[in-house]
Amino acid sequence: MNTLCTKVISFVFLFVSVGVNAQNDTEVFSENAFALRRNFNNTYSTNFELSTRAFIYTNNELLYKTRQIQIAHFSTLKLNLKSSVALGLMYRNRGAFEDSSNEIRLTQQFNKKSIFKTLRFGHRFRSEQRFYDSFTAFRFRYRLALDVPLQGLKLDVGETYFIVSNEGLFTSAHSFKPEIEYRLSPSIGMLLSDDLNIELGLELRLDRLNITTEETLFFNTSIELKI
Repeated sequence: MNTLCTKVISFVFLFVSVGVNAQNDTEVFSENAFALRRNFNNTYSTNFELSTRAFIYTNNELLYKTRQIQIAHFSTLKLNLKSSVALGLMYRNRGAFEDSSNEIRLTQQFNKKSIFKTLRFGHRFRSEQRFYDSFTAFRFRYRLALDVPLQGLKLDVGETYFIVSNEGLFTSAHSFKPEIEYRLSPSIGMLLSDDLNIELGLELRLDRLNITTEETLFFNTSIELKI
């Protein structure tokens, strides 16, 4: 096991320890996603994703209870080798599982990446319009992500990679005070084939930082298949 891989695993275990020892009112979720991606040509691609979210720790109780299911679509247009723009549409159903509003979300995105040796940096800017039963929220997001192969200088089939992202969010709506959020997400992925990859990761969310901070921890699994 190389030094980089050892450091990555140590970082993940540290992240888990922070989550496990967080304050008692921290909620823990499991989120699983399956995505289909289609590249129509060198510049245009689409992505459809189905995901579910479930409680695994809440109100000082361990359990498994589905909270929501959602389906999302993104259409992406490459501007050049390093930049792209995208439009997204998402429907989230939460009302079937708890007394809460469903959501329709529109997303506009700009993405830019750069490479330094084996490191790849990604900058993502998003604006979102979130439509609920009784109000509409507007959210703006910036994410900086870094990924690196854990074997060799480039990622080959059967090899693993590490990706970590941190993201700041600002949400505004007429019905409540603006909110600031922060998210930190380390993940380990594997390229199983040229068309299939899987990622396992954690995500720490700090919500309402400018009001009363709320912590949530996610255990995430995602599978992407190119068709």
